Amino acid sequence: MAVQVPLWHHYLQALRSRAASRAQEHQRAEDVVLTLLERAHALDPRFLVDYSRDLEAFQFALRSSEGPLDVEVPLWVDAEALVIEEVGAAEAGGGLGCCRLGLPQEAAGLERWKAGDVFEASLEGSARSCGHIVPSKVLRVLKDLLVAAVVYCKHHRLIAPGSLSVDSLREEQLGLSLRVSSGWRTLHFNVVPVVRRRLRVPALEGARLVPGFPEGALRGIARQEAALVPASAELWRVSTDYLLTRLLGALGSLPGHRLDSLSILDRVNHESWRDGGRSPGLTFSHLKTVLLWAAALFPAPEDWAELQGAVYRPLVVLLCCLATKNLPHFLHPEWNLLQDPGLDLGALYQRVERFASQPEAALRIHATHLGRSPPPRVGSGLRALLQLPAGEPAYWATAYFDVLLDKFQAFNIRDEQRVSAMQSVFLKTKALGAEDR
Repeated sequence: MAVQVPLWHHYLQALRSRAASRAQEHQRAEDVVLTLLERAHALDPRFLVDYSRDLEAFQFALRSSEGPLDVEVPLWVDAEALVIEEVGAAEAGGGLGCCRLGLPQEAAGLERWKAGDVFEASLEGSARSCGHIVPSKVLRVLKDLLVAAVVYCKHHRLIAPGSLSVDSLREEQLGLSLRVSSGWRTLHFNVVPVVRRRLRVPALEGARLVPGFPEGALRGIARQEAALVPASAELWRVSTDYLLTRLLGALGSLPGHRLDSLSILDRVNHESWRDGGRSPGLTFSHLKTVLLWAAALFPAPEDWAELQGAVYRPLVVLLCCLATKNLPHFLHPEWNLLQDPGLDLGALYQRVERFASQPEAALRIHATHLGRSPPPRVGSGLRALLQLPAGEPAYWATAYFDVLLDKFQAFNIRDEQRVSAMQSVFLKTKALGAEDR
């Protein structure tokens, strides 16, 4: 008689079953993009080719959603010599960490960036800079280079016929959208010019993250460069995607199901919470941030030893963020990642809570996957935790949530003990909430 595989592990195995073929598709499509960038570099040496794509491949392997994949194009410029001119929130239009990139009055080696196709002279006299590198101009030059590269590579048969066309290259506000056919799948790349510069990241310098992350890895990541990417036609912004992906890699070196929980939630988000990608909602970046916070809040190895418990830990954090309408950036907690007006946080909360209370419907990849065994349901104590009212953010405030997290770490104790613990927590939480009101 065949051994019945638990549903959570069956779902994870189904996600992993296509990992090899997806990796091959990604590699073929990425090779096409790198071939185009090599030709673009030959036409204009100011645009470099970044061959260190291991982190992007690692992140692609974790996800099954069909979101755009970033391809950074470093600019050949002495970033340390540039003048970083920070702008206020009003001028940035609500953007986070926005700035202008100024060229100093006199600096050797920057002459190529004073060309009119990427540079705009300052109308007002400044002691520090004579003008700025303009993102919209840089994007326009890069698009023209890629168009020429597509024509050249197709003519010389450097890329497979049908893999892409000039029409697939579109200029968007913050990058260049490029769709590449690879096998039966079409992958969407977002080509972004970047200026890499060493920036101070206080969150990686403190000790508060050490309990949930390998200490040596954090010190190495803190020394890495961050990227400045287009934020608007005139402004650049700090992007920490590279650092966050390095943090994910550090989590992968630890025993347990941390990264497996992210893969499962990404698939559930795409298929269930976003209706197969047809509805707006959470992105892989949102879920990545949630996992990083969960890893810091639940640092013990036993928190991640069991697959179902590993999934519910970031779920609790996600529900808290949706209820309070605030998902702090992991490295800059003052930045709220849930400010997109297109996000219906109330509806998202209901969908996430529905999955947390009854996960088997979303985990059904095929009807036969359930077999004859009864579908697993979460314990009543855990369900009580997940049913905190979204309309009462006071119950999710830091002090209350810390108590809930403390009790939630007892996930592996007997069910009756867990129910009793949860009931006492809710009585205490509601009493505290009533006193504050």
